[in-house]
Amino acid sequence: MRRNSVGLHGILRISCLALLASATAYGVDYDPLAVSKDVTTQEVNLTVKDAQRRRDIPVHVYLPQATRAAPVVLFSHGLGGSREGNRYLGKHWAARGYVAVFLQHPGSDTSVWQDTARERRLNAMRDAANLQNFLLRVKDVPAVLDQLAEWNSMEGHALAGRLSLSKIGMSGHSFGAATTQAVSGQRTDRGKELFTDSRIAAAVIMSPNSPNRGSPQEAFGKISVPWMLMTGTRDVSLIVDTDVESRLAVFSALPPGGKYEVVLHGAEHSAFADRGLPGDREARNPNHHRAILALSTAFWDTYLLGSASAQEWLDGVGPSSVLDEKDKWRKK
Repeated sequence: MRRNSVGLHGILRISCLALLASATAYGVDYDPLAVSKDVTTQEVNLTVKDAQRRRDIPVHVYLPQATRAAPVVLFSHGLGGSREGNRYLGKHWAARGYVAVFLQHPGSDTSVWQDTARERRLNAMRDAANLQNFLLRVKDVPAVLDQLAEWNSMEGHALAGRLSLSKIGMSGHSFGAATTQAVSGQRTDRGKELFTDSRIAAAVIMSPNSPNRGSPQEAFGKISVPWMLMTGTRDVSLIVDTDVESRLAVFSALPPGGKYEVVLHGAEHSAFADRGLPGDREARNPNHHRAILALSTAFWDTYLLGSASAQEWLDGVGPSSVLDEKDKWRKK
């Protein structure tokens, strides 16, 4: 009887160890939301001076606690935003070990509405959503990357030696999503990559946009870098005529390989921002930011750090642990 008890105990112990090993192997122990309570980050405001275009580009940089070179993630704000927006993203990404560089695009930033009468602000925003500002934005990105490389090698600079520029991610919301798409592989209706920057290794796109000209297949059918798309079932814009169907068409057109999409149930256009926007009709769901942080972090960890645990979490059951029941998750 004792032998049987010992044998049963041994079997149970071995089974538990096997389950633990299996859980570890499938990335269950990986948590993209985990941040040490003792971690500290640093923030610094800088200005990129693009002499060729006579244009100043303000940036807000979130630095991780460790001073060794770290992967870099850029963020492009939406129309009327600034480098100070989406702080919840910058703070979390930096706490997870990334240098997060938040761009401000003059001409389509807060200057569009700050000194404008309230009743004229919507029209002012619509006027600013133009081709000229789009072209300025997509050219801001390589200008910032060039300057980051200079600062990284500049002795005594706040960013000296802090940037791992072989591991660069690009992200953005709304007009910033259009900016991100353009610099990370989107093609024109003639099949040309006019603005692609080969330094960008992966992209997170919040409120993606289908092209005004040509088909989604022409624009996105040959995207070679990993993309993660984020939208909501109520993700429409008051500024431009973009509906949910046109946002979902982006993922459908992407080729397989490192492509992901989350559709947050009930999420309006402002769900990806720090706070609500005029015209919002739904109460904000606090789990949306939790899901955005978890999924984006696991994506960066997979495609910028090369973490096998992060990829197992991302490609396995991990997303279901942070999403609500009615949220939708797709990958290919």
